[in-house]
Amino acid sequence: MAAINFNANDVEPTVGFEPVPAGKYLAVITASEKKPTKNGAGEYLQLEFEIVEGPCKGRRIWERLTLKHTNDVTVQIARGALAAICRATGVMKPKDSSELHNVPLVITVAVSNREDNGDPTNAVKGYARRAGAPAPTPTRQPSPAAAGGSAPPWKR
Repeated sequence: MAAINFNANDVEPTVGFEPVPAGKYLAVITASEKKPTKNGAGEYLQLEFEIVEGPCKGRRIWERLTLKHTNDVTVQIARGALAAICRATGVMKPKDSSELHNVPLVITVAVSNREDNGDPTNAVKGYARRAGAPAPTPTRQPSPAAAGGSAPPWKR
């Protein structure tokens, strides 16, 4: 037994989320982390996207890019997706995944069924620059404001 001193009347209950509808959404990467693959033979970069506009504002979608694996095709697909993210954010040579955080980009989201239980889930299928964003250049890095200024990232 554990004492928790909690009053459920003071907190709105959590409700389950259905996947967001398929479509294009303005989003930012809010977190990233390298993790080992389930079998330990590789590693992936897990990215957390937050939708920043529209009726799904605040919803989060996760993407895994397997950057180290015994299957070269798997790595090639992940590296292609990372290249698309870099072009969409304008951060062409990140040294750390945190350089991609809080930079607006458009993600194309699809709905598919999970392999393990058949439930619907979201998957990111594409990345693009937001309208009006400057084209990426080989040396473009996020501005200090984009890295943590006072304006919300999707308004920069």
